Amino acid sequence: MTRPDCLPAARRAATCARQRLGQFLLALIAVLLPSLALTAVVEARPLDDLACGSGQTLLISQTVRLQRLTVAQGCTLAAPAGYSLTLTVNGIETGQRLTATGGTTTAIQPGTYRGDVVLTVAEANPVLWQGLTFPFRQALYVDSSGIVRARSVLAGVLGGVLTATTASNIRLVSTGEAFNGIYVAGGSYVLVHPTITFTGNGRSDFVGYGAAIVGTGDGTRLVVDHALINNTGAVRTAIVAEGGANVIVKNSLIAVHDGTLPSDYVPTVDLASMESAPWMLSIAGNVRATNLLGVNTKASYINSILSSEGWGVLSSDVGQNGQLTAIDSTLINTGSEGGYGSYAIGDAVERFLGTTFDVATYASIIRGGTVFYGDSTPTAVAQLNASLGLGLSARELAQLPVRPTVINSRRFGVMWHGPGAVSVTGGTLFRTQEATFLDKGQAITITVDGSQGARLLPANGVLVQLMENDDPGPVIVNGRLVNAGVYQEPTGLPTRDSSFDVTAVHSGDAVATFSNIALTGNFFNGIRGGAAASGGLAGLNMVLTFDHARLTGAISASLTRHAVSTITAANYLQLGEVSNTPAPVINNGVIVTLNSGSRWTVTATSYLSKLVIAPDAQLTALAGHTLALTVNGVPTPLLAGHSYSGNLVLSVQ
Repeated sequence: MTRPDCLPAARRAATCARQRLGQFLLALIAVLLPSLALTAVVEARPLDDLACGSGQTLLISQTVRLQRLTVAQGCTLAAPAGYSLTLTVNGIETGQRLTATGGTTTAIQPGTYRGDVVLTVAEANPVLWQGLTFPFRQALYVDSSGIVRARSVLAGVLGGVLTATTASNIRLVSTGEAFNGIYVAGGSYVLVHPTITFTGNGRSDFVGYGAAIVGTGDGTRLVVDHALINNTGAVRTAIVAEGGANVIVKNSLIAVHDGTLPSDYVPTVDLASMESAPWMLSIAGNVRATNLLGVNTKASYINSILSSEGWGVLSSDVGQNGQLTAIDSTLINTGSEGGYGSYAIGDAVERFLGTTFDVATYASIIRGGTVFYGDSTPTAVAQLNASLGLGLSARELAQLPVRPTVINSRRFGVMWHGPGAVSVTGGTLFRTQEATFLDKGQAITITVDGSQGARLLPANGVLVQLMENDDPGPVIVNGRLVNAGVYQEPTGLPTRDSSFDVTAVHSGDAVATFSNIALTGNFFNGIRGGAAASGGLAGLNMVLTFDHARLTGAISASLTRHAVSTITAANYLQLGEVSNTPAPVINNGVIVTLNSGSRWTVTATSYLSKLVIAPDAQLTALAGHTLALTVNGVPTPLLAGHSYSGNLVLSVQ
C-alpha cells in the first residue's frame, strides 16, 4: 500500500478523501442496519483502520492491508465461500483460534491489532477426513506448478527467496491455531534453511492440520535441508508426510513442546478427535514431532536432531506400507512423563542407522511393522539412498560418519501391542532400565546378530518379557469413545487349555534368535492364556534359538504380577511393570534351542516345555553349583545332542 504522505499534494488529498469516505460509509452502514444482522463487504482498497463492531459480520472480499484492525466481541470476519481468511500482523500469523473443541474452523478473536496488518483472502484448501472437513490455511501452498499464490498466505512469509522449485531462508511465525507453514501437494520442491516457530495448538496430526510442514500426494518429493523448527502446542506437529509422498529431511533441528489442551477436551483414541497420547500405552504428552501417514509414504531424517516433550518423535500411523528412516540422527524425549522414539503400524518398515535414542519409555512401539537397528555403514546408507530416492550426493554420502545405533531408554527398549518384528545388527547398543524387549501377548519376531558388537544391557536384568496385554482400552461414555478404561489384575492361577500345544511353534508365538553374542539376563514368559473357548488367547509360546551365543541367566515360564491391582489414568506408569515368579508351564510354553557353539549358564530355576541341545552346545550352572533336569517330575540326565519335551525343570543346586 502506498502511503498518502508519499504522494503529490493533489493526489494525497484525493486519496485521503477516499479513505475518509470509505470509513464514513462503513460507520453509516453500522448505524442504519440492525447490528445483529449486519453484513458489510470490505473490498481491497487503502484503509488505515478497520473496525468490526459487536454483532457485525464483515465479509472480506479481497486481501486488505491495514495499520489497525479492531475486532469487538461478537464480531465476525469472514471470507467469501470457497476462500479462507488469515490475519497476519507484521508478518506473523496471529489472532485465530479454533471455534470449538473438536471443531475444525477458526475465527479471528476480539482485540486490537496494530502494525502491518494484513487480512489475506486465499482460495480454500479443504481436506476431508473421518467425516470432517479441515479448512487448511498455509503460508505457502506448492504443487507441481510451483508456488500457488492464490492458495498461499504470502503475508506470513518473512524474508527469503521464493522460486517455483525452491524456498530459501524463509521465516514463518504463528501464534494462532491450526495454521500451516508449508503445504506441498505435488511435484518436487526444496526448502533450504527454513525457520519455523509456531506457538498455539494444532488440531489433528492425522492430516497435519496445524503442522509446520506437510508433504502430501503420490509422486510428491519434498526435501527439507537445514531446517530449524520449534513448535509449542497440542498436535502442533513439525513434519507430516502422507498420501504416498517422499519427504527427506536433512541437517535439521526439530523440536516440539506440549501445549495446553482445551479445558473441556476429553482424552480419546477416536481419530477424528484425538489430540493427546493414549495413556494406555504408558505414555503422555500432546504433540508428536513427526507423523507418517497414508499408503506407500516415505519419510527420511538424515543428520538431524529431533525431539518431542512426550508422546513420540518419529511416528507412523493410519496407513499401509510406509517407510520411515533415520540416519545419523538423534531422537529425544525431553519430558519425564513418557514417550517413544518411533511407532510402527500398518506393516511399516522403519530403519535406524547410526541413530541415537534418548527416550522416556520406549525406543519403539510396534503394532504391525518391522524395525531395523544398525550401523550407518557406507554400504547400508548407499543402498537406502538408492532405494528410497534420498538424492544424497557423493559428497554428502562421504561426509556422513559411520556410527552404531545407541538406545538409551529410561524404561523399556521395544514394546509390542500388535504383531511385528525387530532386527538388531552392527554395534547397536540397547541400554535400558527395564526389559529390552516387552511383548504384550503378540506374535513377534526378534533377530539379534552380535557379530559386529551389538549389546543388550537391561538394568533390571530382563532381556525378554512376555506378559498379558494390560492395555485397558477405551470405553464408551455417554455415546463417546473416551480413554477411561480400567485394568484389573486377574486373580487366581491360569487354567490349562488342552487345545494349546506348549511344545510346538505356532504362527502366533514370540520367536527370537540370538547369534554371535554374549548375553547376561533373564527371559520370562508370563502369558496366562486359557481363553480359547471365549475367543481369547489360548496360549503363547516363547521360542528361543541361540547360535554361537552365550547366555548367563534364567529362561522360564512365570507368573507375573503388577505392583498394583488396579490401573487407571491416575497411575498409568504402572502399565508394563510386572514382577516374575518362575513357575511350571501352563499355557506359556518355553522352547529353547541351543545350536552349535552356544552355551547357557543357568543362574536360577527355569521351567521349560522343550529343550534342544546341539552336540557341541553346553548347558551348565555357575561355578560351584550343579545343574539338574527333571522331565515330568522324573530326574533325567542332561546330555548334549539330546532333545527333551514335557514339563521340564532345570534346577540349580
